[in-house]
Amino acid sequence: DANSCAPLDFYLEEGSAGVIITGPNTGGKTVAIKTVGLLTLMAQCGLHFPCGEGSYIAMQDARWRDIGQSQELSPNLSTFSLHMTNVIAILEKASADSLVILDELGSGTDPAEGMGIAVAVLEELRQRGCMFLVTTHYPQVKTYAQQTEGVKTARMAFDKDSLLPLSLPEMGR
Repeated sequence: DANSCAPLDFYLEEGSAGVIITGPNTGGKTVAIKTVGLLTLMAQCGLHFPCGEGSYIAMQDARWRDIGQSQELSPNLSTFSLHMTNVIAILEKASADSLVILDELGSGTDPAEGMGIAVAVLEELRQRGCMFLVTTHYPQVKTYAQQTEGVKTARMAFDKDSLLPLSLPEMGR
């Protein structure tokens, strides 16, 4: 039914640095990271937020994000350049108490270069102790997540006939 919502269960184990979310286009990756970011911000503002009983949301000193496809024509920046400008600004400010949310990190350029940049950025965030939530299609980023302590993988899925997101048991485990 097009009017129903697929629940999002997100869990990050204590001591984990972050989660890399994979899945097909239209699978809800961006919606998932926006939801986590919004609910985190709501909790930190003292607002009620929709979640299950016993839910816990970590408090951060700052939330940094680069989400969406935008292109700035005035300074003549490509989509990739604009995203990288945002990522560099995030890296200049993010601390061990920050939440960093990055959508399709490293996309918009040569895939081999994008994958390398994405892994380097993730490793820097991990070394700083930042909590991060990142979406990707890149195999090298998925491999990094699987082989790196404290980094978890999650995936989104959707029904191929209805194109609606499917409920998955838990995200981030």
